Amino acid sequence: MTSNNLVQEWLSIRFRRLLSGAVDGTPPWLDIIAKGDDGGLYVPTDAPWVVHRDFGTLVGGIRALLMQALHPGSLAGVADHSRYEKDPLGRLAGTIRWLTVTTFGSHSAVTAEATRVNRLHKRVTGRYVTGQEETRTYRANDPDLLLWVHVAFMESFLVAHEMFARTPIPRGFAESPADNYVEQWGRSVAPLGLTRTPNSRREMDDTITKLWKDRVLVSTESTRSVVGFIRRPPLPFAVRPVYRVLFDAAVVSMRPEFRTMLGLTAKPRWLVIPLTRFILRAIRVAIGPDSPIEDGALARLRRIGAL
Repeated sequence: MTSNNLVQEWLSIRFRRLLSGAVDGTPPWLDIIAKGDDGGLYVPTDAPWVVHRDFGTLVGGIRALLMQALHPGSLAGVADHSRYEKDPLGRLAGTIRWLTVTTFGSHSAVTAEATRVNRLHKRVTGRYVTGQEETRTYRANDPDLLLWVHVAFMESFLVAHEMFARTPIPRGFAESPADNYVEQWGRSVAPLGLTRTPNSRREMDDTITKLWKDRVLVSTESTRSVVGFIRRPPLPFAVRPVYRVLFDAAVVSMRPEFRTMLGLTAKPRWLVIPLTRFILRAIRVAIGPDSPIEDGALARLRRIGAL
């Protein structure tokens, strides 16, 4: 192995360790994705596979957390039951596990992962105050909360990919690549109990706009506190300059009305967009093209004759 390959391997391990929490850089859910004797929800030519394998998700994940903070129900669930302040990377790893298993895993793995998440959701209950100053009870598996978390993630990953990634999204049989992604990724939340989701970009955008116009989405002191934490999480010192650029990219990609609600100001697009694209490509070059998760999924699909 050359010195360049050794450096790539070292950086790759450090990168995967940061995202998964695994000391050796091997995600604990790698075996879950590689094992199994059946196909999954998606194959490499499907839109969710293409989007979620790309590093645009690094921006999309930050953006999704900012968007989710606008719903007082999902915000209450995070504040009341999440360990995000004490163990933000641990919570991040849990989210990444669900995303990657659902995207790249077998049907049996997706079912098991959904069961795990649903079991966790049963314990997430409480009360929150709506934008109309009404107190409501909530459960994490309430359809309206599941829908908001779903569309916040979905829109964020889609927008981030379109702005910062190079790989085209497959169009499939949909009217547009974006419509294909929205329809296909909607299947991912059926095992969580959410069976009615947007089937096109317009439906997704209309869902978000309606929540905003109906004043379901609000900004409170708790919102601003969470935004402050997302802006400056306790990351390793060496990672912070890169994270600041990714955060700026997430802010630039948001609708102006949501930036205003969150108290965020976008930096110049002419600077942020090309800089973010450069950094994401530099990360890919630095850690190398290999992805243990995707390689495990591809090996499983070849083994069962699905490719």
